Amino acid sequence: MTLTAINPQLFFSHMDSYIDYRQTIYEVSSQTTRSNLIDLNLFKDYLKKQKCNRITGETVMGFQMYLKKKRLNTGSSINRKLFSLRSYGSYLQTLELDGTEKLPFKDILKIRLGYSNGPQALTVDQVKRFFKYVDNKSCLGIRDYCVYACMYNLGLRIGEVHDLNVNDIDFKAKKLTVIGKGKKCRTLFLTDEMRQIITDWLTVRQHFLNSDKIENLFISKKGNPLSIRTMEDNFKKILKESKINTHFNVTPHTLGHSFASHLNDKDVDILILQSLPGHSTPRSTEIYIHPSEKRVKDALEKLPAVKYINRLIETGALRFQKGYRKKLCVKLNKRKMKILSS
Repeated sequence: MTLTAINPQLFFSHMDSYIDYRQTIYEVSSQTTRSNLIDLNLFKDYLKKQKCNRITGETVMGFQMYLKKKRLNTGSSINRKLFSLRSYGSYLQTLELDGTEKLPFKDILKIRLGYSNGPQALTVDQVKRFFKYVDNKSCLGIRDYCVYACMYNLGLRIGEVHDLNVNDIDFKAKKLTVIGKGKKCRTLFLTDEMRQIITDWLTVRQHFLNSDKIENLFISKKGNPLSIRTMEDNFKKILKESKINTHFNVTPHTLGHSFASHLNDKDVDILILQSLPGHSTPRSTEIYIHPSEKRVKDALEKLPAVKYINRLIETGALRFQKGYRKKLCVKLNKRKMKILSS
């Protein structure tokens, strides 16, 4: 059975009121509604390219295939886009528009994948290399250095950095106030290094157009609030210049993952790690923690069996020699073995 719904033109005619409703009633963050708009416009462009004049279940599944095969989106990314469509569809049904009761979004199953290996993190050396290639001798470079330092040194999301205002900084108390997901407010401590980075940016910020009129901490060279797209584009340019090689896709959000992982390597308590990015539960924080290879190696070295074998090798009680047909033959010094076991 074909699920015929309203035509695309009528479907997309209420996007502005939908965003206004979510921001006003549910107090959804601007970053979230911005993502909703991006998802809806992406679906709109897809329908236009496919010349679809009706939204059906087959259309939505085709959109999923397009996201997976053409855009190479992960399961979590596809699910988010489908959620945007489902949420918008529910809004249209509340408005009781004709045909919305047949919208197929709720019938499309969620992809139960999420991250393939969990969010990935850069090593300490890779983070240092990234910041090394930020041109902090220019005004724009000093600004960008501060932007990405907020993500790595404070664990801020790109949307939170975008929403920062100059008045959110309290240099005397060495604190920064952040409004995160769900309008949750949290206060972060500023290290001497981070205060100096912000001070350097504020020193050159006053020379930017409209710097005395705009509250946003970060502004563009044209005198507008620095957009998230610009932050992402500049990040890609710096990453390309630094030639950091990874087996995963690196984004500005990766700096936040690295922030949590590197603190975890320093044995920072999970509850503290949870509070820094503003997670509601430790479970949300756990997927961002990636112990370094050295930390994993050190942990394995502490296993009783591994410690015993290492002790045998160090004392010479256990030796490895190449034998016939290149097989390894183990020669044990029985006398030393007896000493060790006593």
